[in-house]
Amino acid sequence: MTSAPLHWSDTTHDVLSGDLNVAVAYITPAGGAVVVSVSPLGLTDRTAGQIGFTTSLGFPRKLERILSNPHVALAYHTRENGFAGTEDYVLAQGDAVVEMHPSAQRLDDVLKASERFFGPAKRGRAWDWILREYRRARVYVDVDVRRITVWPDPAARGRREVTGPAWPDGLAEQRAPKNGTAPRVDVGKLARRINALPHRLLAYRGADGYPVIVPVEIAGHDDDGIRLVAAPGLLPPGGRRAGFLAHAFRPQNVGVGMTTLTGWLTAESETEARYAPHTLRGLAAPPNRTVQALASGLLAKHGVRRARRNGTSERLRGLAELAELANQQNRPEA
Repeated sequence: MTSAPLHWSDTTHDVLSGDLNVAVAYITPAGGAVVVSVSPLGLTDRTAGQIGFTTSLGFPRKLERILSNPHVALAYHTRENGFAGTEDYVLAQGDAVVEMHPSAQRLDDVLKASERFFGPAKRGRAWDWILREYRRARVYVDVDVRRITVWPDPAARGRREVTGPAWPDGLAEQRAPKNGTAPRVDVGKLARRINALPHRLLAYRGADGYPVIVPVEIAGHDDDGIRLVAAPGLLPPGGRRAGFLAHAFRPQNVGVGMTTLTGWLTAESETEARYAPHTLRGLAAPPNRTVQALASGLLAKHGVRRARRNGTSERLRGLAELAELANQQNRPEA
């Protein structure tokens, strides 16, 4: 049975509707978390207690994960180049509902909302063709917010304020992977790569199954991994699978960089941990609006066509139908 919509403060709403980029985390089948950067475009429905974002059908991996496990989290961690005025760190956790085929009106609304954050859209016959899949083959991810946690500091220091269910305790240590916990990525090269990316976040599965995303700082590295530092009370005890994100972005996202990792986290104290990276993905877009738009359009076009050829679109459609059936079963009777 569904619960009543969660209501948040005016200050928090200013953050949810004003940040240019946020971090989104979802759960992996092995019990880890992946965290990536997205631009939510201020897509909020305060009355319904929902926040959301869109993604291209040409980039299906996170859709598969979210459809399989709808527990997600969004971290509003930086006011850089956005519109919100507070310095609060806001973590929203909830259940995602994926709309595979949004209406033309919703897609038009996304394009309109994007101009507030990204500036005027590229238009004309050639651009309409190049960006067709990027703009129209999009999927809505609406998140029914279950808990919002606010810290009065971008590093999540200070007393947290929780709206919704109490913060869960009793997080157990996870079993180490069969292939071991040691780094599988060159740590030295990785450290040089993320040094230029100022926003760093760690994600892991919390005690109630929802991802937790916390800000971290880099305190050095060695052959065993990257040394992380966080405010007291943020790092989970023991060892576990965890995701890591480092990213940077310029005004209107003209020029972005992102590195996402999965790996093994080992807490060494209340505020220090060691992170051994296992997988690495990254992207970089040049600070040129025309080149970036061209690359985004062509990548989305190629990704959509590939998804249709290899059966990914059909598989996503089937997962979406199963998710919708589960949602209907959990809705209260009229």
